[in-house]
Amino acid sequence: MHLPRKHINLIIFLTLFTCAASAQVSIRSNINKDAILIGEPISLVVEAYVPTGSDVTWFTVDSIPHFEIVSKEAIDTLQNIDNKKLSQTFGITSFDSGKQYIPPFEVVVNGQPYYTDSVLINVSYTPFDANADYRDIKDIIDVKNPAVDYLHWIILGTAIVMLAIAILLYKKPSKKTTTKQAAPILTPYEEAMQALNKLSLRNVNNGEVKVYYSEMNDILRRYVSRKFEVSTFERTNEELIIEISRLGIDRDVFSRLAESLRISDFVKFARYHPSAEDNKNNLKIVTSSIELLDKNTAGAV
Repeated sequence: MHLPRKHINLIIFLTLFTCAASAQVSIRSNINKDAILIGEPISLVVEAYVPTGSDVTWFTVDSIPHFEIVSKEAIDTLQNIDNKKLSQTFGITSFDSGKQYIPPFEVVVNGQPYYTDSVLINVSYTPFDANADYRDIKDIIDVKNPAVDYLHWIILGTAIVMLAIAILLYKKPSKKTTTKQAAPILTPYEEAMQALNKLSLRNVNNGEVKVYYSEMNDILRRYVSRKFEVSTFERTNEELIIEISRLGIDRDVFSRLAESLRISDFVKFARYHPSAEDNKNNLKIVTSSIELLDKNTAGAV
């Protein structure tokens, strides 16, 4: 049985089309959010679809302009008869507000370079409502305690004992007392530098990293509180960043302070484990930020 010529041509065309389609290369970047708050983490996934057996050279990246790489997973490969899918997931965030672009990534397939599209992400601050309360204060809940029934007897007994001690001390000859000179009051800057120097001598291991960053954060909060008379300890780091931005300080100083506060949150709440080198660098960021802040605002506060 002979097929008509037009049917043979159709079969050949479909075969060539299938082969060509299977030989296509597709490279793309995906993000789970295109609008984030400063310091908010997002996922970036780079995917490549290539024919099976292709020679693929994957890109390497250690930094992205205007973004911080928080985590980087290994390249994942999924393969079938006709093609192969490669993908890599990055955890990133940004401390630079405005419209920021993730640049294209290059993947070389059989000697031919292919590029992903650039990705636009809008980075902004948390909307601030000056009229809203920062914290709701709940009423004290009374809990019944059986020991309260004996409280007045305890108070009476304590008063009798204290009275007896006072009478005995009054009868004893008083010894010559020496007046202890009060320690000089440190300035906000001197107090912060003294605390940071003490913190720098600490040997930090994985079990103490949260305490280390909490103390570093508290030093920064106390300095801002004393220097600018700003209430800091009852606010979140996000609220504190907004408050600091209103002080009219240098942009570079503000960026450093915001970065330090964000990293402290990552360690305390996101189970982020920085390296020993990162610990030293973050301490330097806080130290240099306070130095620049104190220098730039000298005489202004």
